[in-house]
Amino acid sequence: MLNLLSILIGLVALVLGIVPFLPFLAWGYWFVIPIAVVGAAIGALSSRNGGRNLNLILIVIFGLRLMLGGGII
Repeated sequence: MLNLLSILIGLVALVLGIVPFLPFLAWGYWFVIPIAVVGAAIGALSSRNGGRNLNLILIVIFGLRLMLGGGII
């Protein structure tokens, strides 16, 4: 059950992460990354790894995009 909740949180983070992918809106990742961190924490409590892995991948991708923009842009 926790794995399913983690996957749902990851999908919400993925949908919310589409808008900041546009130029000059990367600052939105400051709001999306904590959602993925919560999903990864819930996924870590689960016996399966799918939800945790999804959220960890999202954190890495969003973090790299945030670093490319200098953390603000």
